[in-house]
Amino acid sequence: MMTQLFPGRFPATRLRRTRAESWSRRLVAETALSPNDLIWPVFVTHGDENEPIASMPGVERYSLKNIGRAAKEAYDLGIPLIALFPYTEPDKRSDDGREACNIDNLVCRAIGEIRSHAPDIGVMADVALDPYTSHGQDGLVDDMGRILNDETVAVLCRQAITQARAGCHMIAPSDMMDGRIGTIRNALDEEGFQAVQIMSYAAKYASAFYGPFRDAVGSRGVLKGDKKTYQMDPANSEEALREVAMDLAEGADSVIVKPGMPYLDIVSRVKQQFGVPTFAYQVSGEYAMLVAAAQSGALDQDAAIFESLLAFKRAGADGILSYFAPKAARILMQHDTIKP
Repeated sequence: MMTQLFPGRFPATRLRRTRAESWSRRLVAETALSPNDLIWPVFVTHGDENEPIASMPGVERYSLKNIGRAAKEAYDLGIPLIALFPYTEPDKRSDDGREACNIDNLVCRAIGEIRSHAPDIGVMADVALDPYTSHGQDGLVDDMGRILNDETVAVLCRQAITQARAGCHMIAPSDMMDGRIGTIRNALDEEGFQAVQIMSYAAKYASAFYGPFRDAVGSRGVLKGDKKTYQMDPANSEEALREVAMDLAEGADSVIVKPGMPYLDIVSRVKQQFGVPTFAYQVSGEYAMLVAAAQSGALDQDAAIFESLLAFKRAGADGILSYFAPKAARILMQHDTIKP
């Protein structure tokens, strides 16, 4: 529903009046941002020490030894949810991604560490096979190199049950296989995990902005081919609405649009069409671009971070997955809100 514009005329109407002072700009601000709007994507690795990620300056893979303390810090900053992604050692990768269903795998152990150090923070576990496969695809692959949909969904169900048993609060299928939301929902319910939420990567595009993420989980060097047969075509938007509608019908509690900034139109359309909890993922390539621009002196990093996060909120996102989450939360806690 379009809002009717107020037919004001100059000079009786001067829109600059409400912009003239900081207190006034804050008073009439239409969009607000708080730590409650942030989800922190965290990479986890084996060993005792954190590992820097070269293509994502300022982002590390957290060791199991340190992940619990990091989660506690996030909770103290007011961040409500952490999203976990593993760096799987090459010797644990296989064609069938069987490590994804190992109750003692890296993600499951990290869930335990987080729950013991920060029991009140939400933990979201990614459901996809690309961190675990030797070919880097999100699903199983046949002899012709085709991604097998239904066979992959069966494995994803076992992965989701494994993560639920480890104690995660939310399952996030990011694989983009058809029918996986309903199948996973049924599997969780049958195992007694009715309370575990599903946040679906419902509109995940085959994007050029994922490169640093693939470095972070160790799949860039092993990826064979591309993911265009299951991730969405960047040219399409109506298809995104169909994907969201299907996932909601199958039992998704909330949905993600990924990437974020290049797809603000999709965020807006999804929120307006369905009115459900809608999230945007400020992906690794977006993060790396902003950091590189700031490091070159081309822009003010803090200002750019907040402007980009506000853009997601203004478009209709209820929250944002962002690698800037801890930094943004610290500044928000210091200032209570963004001061225009």
